[in-house]
Amino acid sequence: MDALRTFFAQPGVRRVLFLLLVLLLLFSLRHMLNLLLLLFLVTFVMGRLQSYLTKKLNRFFPVSPIAVVVVLYTLLVSGLVIGIYNYVPKIISQIIELIGNIDRFLRTSNNNEIVQKLIDALKKGDVNYESYFSSAIEYIKKLSKWLEIILIVILLSFFYLLQRNKIVAFTEKFRNSKIGWAYKEFEYFSKKFTSSFGKVIEVQLLIAVFNTVLTMIGLWIMGFPYLFALTIMVFLLSLIPVAGVVISFIPISIIGYQVGGFSLVLWTIVMILAIHALETYFLNPRLYAHKTKLPMFYTFIVLIFAQHYLGIWGLIIGIPIFMFLLDLLEVDQPKS
Repeated sequence: MDALRTFFAQPGVRRVLFLLLVLLLLFSLRHMLNLLLLLFLVTFVMGRLQSYLTKKLNRFFPVSPIAVVVVLYTLLVSGLVIGIYNYVPKIISQIIELIGNIDRFLRTSNNNEIVQKLIDALKKGDVNYESYFSSAIEYIKKLSKWLEIILIVILLSFFYLLQRNKIVAFTEKFRNSKIGWAYKEFEYFSKKFTSSFGKVIEVQLLIAVFNTVLTMIGLWIMGFPYLFALTIMVFLLSLIPVAGVVISFIPISIIGYQVGGFSLVLWTIVMILAIHALETYFLNPRLYAHKTKLPMFYTFIVLIFAQHYLGIWGLIIGIPIFMFLLDLLEVDQPKS
């Protein structure tokens, strides 16, 4: 019995045991994955924004962090209300029309040799694009459920940031309790998680905004329709490293072909290459100054396995989770 206690008292054993318990807990809460991930993302991003603005404003006049939090969430909620009232109906109708238009184009373009080759390639690769279209429409129909999740996330993250110091002080009391070992492991893993997973997600969000803004400006200049729907699509796909660019180009090129033929498709290719050249040579070196740039082979392998186990979320958080594991295992990572 004493040998067993000595075994479990070892720091390494406790760390592994705690990690297994966390994984078991997350597995039991897998149906709440959307809520948990959105809660972390919103809280992390708003917390970083609040800290940044408070620091900048304090250079000119003293400002309360609580006041900054209240203003930020007031702007967030106001923007959501205005967006839902004015733009969500347009976005939904455009997405449904866009999906239907692409589907009809793929069904009725048998006389075009290039398009037919594209369809044959999709079929040979077991890519059932019709099922993807159906899934996209199903997600749109579940919009009310997503709005409920977003409302809960905003409330929880707001109350956390509003009382962050009190919450930290209360949680600190567990350090000297009977489960103090669990608190110390939680503290260790949370710091690792925030410094790796959180930072990589933050970079992915910044790159997604950068890509979306420039892509939408380019598509607007070239006269593309469905700009609301394409904005949502490009932003979400830009969160997927490397593969998101390829996936987003397929519907954009199909629309470009319908609007202006192959010449417009070529101009679209030039625009996308120019945007990603700016990202690669200007934005990435600044944002990834202290982060590892994974080889493309590892990126695709991680995305494949993450998508298999976590679905769509895996494409977005697969790389951040992998970076967290590298940091956890203290893998010596060459800096980019």
